[in-house]
Amino acid sequence: MGITTKDLAQLCGVSRTTVHRALHGGGRIHPDTKEMILHMAKEYDYQPDLLARGLVKGRTYYIGVVVLDVQNRYFSGMLNTISREASKRGYYINITLHDGDQQQERDQLTRLAAYHMDGIILSSVNEGEAYREFLNSLGMPIVSVDNKIADGIPFVSIDQRQAMAEAVQLVLEKGYERIVFVCPAMQTKGAQNIYVHQERRKGFEEARKGHPQVEVQYLLDWSYLDHIEGLTRDAKRTAFLCTADDFALEIMKQMREKGKNPPVDYGIVGFDNIDTLKYISPKLVTISNSVDRVSAAAVNLLFQLIEGKREACGQENTMCEILPFELMEGETI
Repeated sequence: MGITTKDLAQLCGVSRTTVHRALHGGGRIHPDTKEMILHMAKEYDYQPDLLARGLVKGRTYYIGVVVLDVQNRYFSGMLNTISREASKRGYYINITLHDGDQQQERDQLTRLAAYHMDGIILSSVNEGEAYREFLNSLGMPIVSVDNKIADGIPFVSIDQRQAMAEAVQLVLEKGYERIVFVCPAMQTKGAQNIYVHQERRKGFEEARKGHPQVEVQYLLDWSYLDHIEGLTRDAKRTAFLCTADDFALEIMKQMREKGKNPPVDYGIVGFDNIDTLKYISPKLVTISNSVDRVSAAAVNLLFQLIEGKREACGQENTMCEILPFELMEGETI
């Protein structure tokens, strides 16, 4: 059994209250006394009893994180940042993956609530008022990342719509005669929450208005790769605007196998700015969705909720943060 605060107090000849002040801050304590206590704690390998500390404060010092998967580089980057930011606050994270399954997500949230997480960060495939009621019934703070669930659920993202609109404008300025919107996730519309992709499509539609001379095509299901080559056979300068870097990279791979490369034979833009892109040539033009900033903001917002602090938001009855994005220069258009 490890050394306790009672043992430390006896070793240092001080009260347990003084030991707690040295270890956890708060209250008045002489610097020399604090230094002595911390030195003894290190020498005797003192480990805090988080369970006991949590029982006193009514916390477990764990937050849950529920995301799609870790194969997607966006989510792996998100988890790294959340873990780092939580650790700064003395917290650990409990990670679960719903793999796009709505019921599995619900089950995972119920289990995390049963383990008394102090809060949860969620990238959801569920949405709507009924799901908001379910989340509220769990009795803990929850922050939604990217996919908005419903008004009343705190939410952090970038301006997805404006980001895609700026990408379209860039392509139009380059003089492309055909633009192809690539969003296979639209195939699951109505079956799961695709708020992010819907917002990006809205941005695409808004930006293409007023340009009737430009042909517009859509690839909105998971057979999108079957149609790529056919859209680049004629003389029209064609650009693909993808709602994820993964889609763009798959297109580039397939076209490279056919001896075609951007920007000579076609143009292409991705979305996410995943870290894998630093290994890709030519450099993909993409939108940075600021995953580090979004994730850090989600943690900060969650701890505001945990600590009972609330701030006003532009959306009615919802705490939210809409963060800046960046259109990343590249060589593919």
